[in-house]
Amino acid sequence: MSTPITPLHEEDPREQEELEASATESSFGDILNEFEQSHAQELQQASKSQENKSQDGKTIAATVVTVSDGRVFFDVGQKTEGVLDATLLRDEKGIIEVKAGDTVRVQMNGRDDEGYFKLSVIQVERPKDWSGLQKAFDEKLTISGVVTGVVKGGLSVDVGMRAFMPASRSGARDVPEMSTLVGQEISCRVIKLDTEKEDIVVDRRAVLEEERAKAREGRFSALETGAVVEGTVRSLLDYGAFVDIGGIDGMLHVADISWGRVNKPADVLTVGQKLNVLLLKVDVAKKRVSLGLKQLQPDPWSTAAEKYSVGQRLNGTVARTTDFGAFVELEPGLDGLIHLSEMSWSKKVRKPSDMVKPGELVEVVVLGVSVADKRISLGLKQTMGDPWEEVAAQYPVGAVVEGPITQLKQFGAFVQVTPDVEGMIHVGDIVHEKRINHPKDELQVGQVVKAQVLECDREKRRLRLGMKQLLPTAMDEYIEAHKEGDVVTGRISDVKGNRVNVDLGDGVHAHFSIAEPESKKETNAAPVADIGAISNLLAARWKGTGSGGGAAVDAAPRREVPKTGQVRSFKITKLDVEKKRLDVELVG
Repeated sequence: MSTPITPLHEEDPREQEELEASATESSFGDILNEFEQSHAQELQQASKSQENKSQDGKTIAATVVTVSDGRVFFDVGQKTEGVLDATLLRDEKGIIEVKAGDTVRVQMNGRDDEGYFKLSVIQVERPKDWSGLQKAFDEKLTISGVVTGVVKGGLSVDVGMRAFMPASRSGARDVPEMSTLVGQEISCRVIKLDTEKEDIVVDRRAVLEEERAKAREGRFSALETGAVVEGTVRSLLDYGAFVDIGGIDGMLHVADISWGRVNKPADVLTVGQKLNVLLLKVDVAKKRVSLGLKQLQPDPWSTAAEKYSVGQRLNGTVARTTDFGAFVELEPGLDGLIHLSEMSWSKKVRKPSDMVKPGELVEVVVLGVSVADKRISLGLKQTMGDPWEEVAAQYPVGAVVEGPITQLKQFGAFVQVTPDVEGMIHVGDIVHEKRINHPKDELQVGQVVKAQVLECDREKRRLRLGMKQLLPTAMDEYIEAHKEGDVVTGRISDVKGNRVNVDLGDGVHAHFSIAEPESKKETNAAPVADIGAISNLLAARWKGTGSGGGAAVDAAPRREVPKTGQVRSFKITKLDVEKKRLDVELVG
């Protein structure tokens, strides 16, 4: 009898049962172990949760352990310490009022992400009955309450009794923010109390506003003029920017933004930008703070004396023009002035805009530097060369110039000799032989005239001209038509002593001198006898008497003395063309 052979692919039923029993026993053990561990964890978490819940809202006297990183750690009688934001324990000047070992009454509000108990400072009590609520309402006291939920139109608050807080009085900006208040302890004030209807309405916003005002007052007191603080640009206006310096808005005036010129704050600042600013002035009474930004940068005038010197040539941008000149920006915060008189060598510049425009790049010469007065004098015409250096050589006395009349004054007319030099014709040098009251009687602006240089003074920058000197006179024409030796007729116009003035017509005048009579000549010497003359005189007289009484004969003919108004004949003895002088002698 042979033993049956079991196929290889078939399993023994008994072995299979043993294997299944072993696997079932192993799986059940693992599952039981996992269950026991999970149950233990749940019990531990439940225990912790129960512990946390039992601690929530609990008010205790906690002891300060340490102050670190803006937080205060407390011994709250548990295995884990409690933590509180240090800002809640600062005084009006921002100084933390507690130190290690101090005891503070706090409330426990669960745990944070690090496992520490979250704490809050209890400053007010929660009423325990209606009488406490009535007292809080009558005396407008601040009380403590816990937000229990969001309801229609606001929040439900437990203040010892169930109270309602309208959304508008919650201090929250929207519904999501209101939801974050649920479970939190808040400070509020009873604004409506009806004991019969058990109607209680509370207000949190008024308390928050008072706390902010008090905190702001404390921050104002902590500000010191001259301190540097960090701030954030909150808004921009044309005249400045408001900067938030920790709950307080300070004014940064446009003039204090930069040493350079700033037309409007928006050109250099943006909303939300963070800045370090200087406290220029703190007015606690008016709650005003003036800020400065440029004061944290070096004043360009502090180095102006070292950087700029007289005679130095510079390039700058015209910042603005005024009636008296133009301001040129040499560097941000440092402007120099080109006075109207330093813009051109010509006198025709009436206003700065005739020469320069704002925004234009110009070359200038430093004429003066006064750091004490924060003033730099600049010259524009000095970069163009001094035209008077060539005027003296180009236009000597006697030279003839030609140019248009630029302006007329009571005393004379101005002529444009070169693009940068004007000459002046005095009213008395415009025409001959007549007097004019004003140059406009003979000239007009824009008229082109010729004139002779009468004076050229480089130091005084004066060029005096004359027009009449180029016009022929009646004397010129008379001299041109006559020559020495000509006999002419004239009227004696004046006799002064030995000098006789003669009018030859058309304003032509001549003169001559009268010889003094022999009888009037005086001499200190004794007369010398002329024997021949005496003999002849005696003989003549003797012959006259001897011939029967004839008339006596004079030795020389007698001439009539010239008198004013007489018309006589004269011989031209001298013609002086340059001096325009005419000398004559009486001939009849």
